Amino acid sequence: MLRLTEIKLPLDHTPDELQAAILKRLGIPPDELLARHIFRRGFDARQPANIHFIYTLDVEVKNEAALLQRLQGKPHIAPSPDTSYHFVAHAPANLSERPIVIGLGPCGIFAGLLLAQMGFRPIILERGKAVRERTKDTFGLWRKHELNPESNVQFGEGGAGTFSDGKLHSQIKDPKFYGRKVLTEFVKAGAPEEILYVSKPHIGTFRLVGMVEEMRANIIALGGEIRFQSRVEDIDIEGGKVRGVLLASGEHIASSHVVLAVGHSARDTFEMLHKRGVYMEAKPFSIGFRIEHPQSLIDRARLGKNAGNPALGAADYKLVHHCANGRSVYSFCMCPGGTVVAAASEPGRVVTNGMSQYSRNERNANSGIVVGITPEDYPGGPLAGVEFQRQWESRAYELGGRNYNAPAQLVGDFLAGRSSTQLGEVQPSYTPGITLTDLSSALPDYAIAALREAIPAFEKTIKGFSLKNAVLTGVETRTSSPVRIKRNEDYQSLNTMGLYPAGEGAGYAGGILSAAVDGIEVAEAVALSLLRSAK
Repeated sequence: MLRLTEIKLPLDHTPDELQAAILKRLGIPPDELLARHIFRRGFDARQPANIHFIYTLDVEVKNEAALLQRLQGKPHIAPSPDTSYHFVAHAPANLSERPIVIGLGPCGIFAGLLLAQMGFRPIILERGKAVRERTKDTFGLWRKHELNPESNVQFGEGGAGTFSDGKLHSQIKDPKFYGRKVLTEFVKAGAPEEILYVSKPHIGTFRLVGMVEEMRANIIALGGEIRFQSRVEDIDIEGGKVRGVLLASGEHIASSHVVLAVGHSARDTFEMLHKRGVYMEAKPFSIGFRIEHPQSLIDRARLGKNAGNPALGAADYKLVHHCANGRSVYSFCMCPGGTVVAAASEPGRVVTNGMSQYSRNERNANSGIVVGITPEDYPGGPLAGVEFQRQWESRAYELGGRNYNAPAQLVGDFLAGRSSTQLGEVQPSYTPGITLTDLSSALPDYAIAALREAIPAFEKTIKGFSLKNAVLTGVETRTSSPVRIKRNEDYQSLNTMGLYPAGEGAGYAGGILSAAVDGIEVAEAVALSLLRSAK
């Protein structure tokens, strides 16, 4: 097959026009084109009055070798790369040891799935509940102000990504096309096939629930075992080597291969590992607020006369501003046509996040607007970032009224430094509810100053971004893990053999796709190690 890139067509083009563009690029008659497959389809909206689709296509043609020879040196035409996945190992029939995977978020799911597909029968331990039971507990906070610390937006089957926009794009380097493996497995589990080719694929929460259940069934059918409400209390380490895990129930499970895919909010697990001497470091992350605008405002600013075109859907944005005080402010986890959600996992604290359904048809657009911080801002050792997060989450709980309402403020009032007393045209979507207040004490002074500079600056890119009645909701603190559990070239902990830190919680991913890819890479390392130990 041949790979054609940079084929540009208008938004209202027909299939025949796409066909004609392919034939023109190759310089062949219609009977020599045997098949075409869309590998990627995006659109260029840099000029809202002239938005067009951009295709990457794989095509089958007659006499491919001769055609390639004739077109040699022409840009945007090359042999198609092999994007299929190839297993690195298969478990021997006499292998008795079973690897353990801690956590059933995107990283843990794919680590478990790949190990199961290779025949290693993993045992997957998840502290939270199965996804549908977990959804009920999550709604308990959103609708009744009731938080379950073991079953919420952060903990449970599917991980934090289940209650999100379901974004499946990433900027990671992926020379082995592991991302393609992730998307293919998602389609097998019920995701729409378009995620294989649209440039910014997303799924949405409701579809993710069914997909997670299907992938769980697949792992079990392949010989894996999944245990819910099985919190790992301790890691059994002897002589710098993992020997197994101890559950909160008191049960000990032996294994010399343990994948740590606990997510960025497993603070008690971080504390346990630190006490055990597992090497970790504090790492940079970001803090800020969620901002909500009318989605129609974002659509007009980004798409111009094409706003509302069903081929484009709800518009998104990606913003960054470098402030005079040396801080960088950027948009994070932008959710078109979505809602702001309660994402706390500890009593007496408030955390926000964003979520969209597949349709992205809610009234508001929301995004995190966050400020980059480093360990220099929270000195005190590897876990200092955790305490820093807790400090501001507790402050948000106080400002919100100590009932899991979130503190909120109109953008105009925030920029002017006065408390908000009533809402305007933008109705906040956060449940269980918001309390209007002054957010100037909700984050460190340097973060407030940076946000007050950045929001008007973003007006240059998004007209209306500093809309005075837009709503800020606090606080966003879980942008990424505050620790990095460092690993070597074999994906094992620097000082604990057999422990495989993985995904967002270990500081090696940032989103569903990158976490899933990291799970694949770690699963391969575990499989190869198990093969070596079996010889």
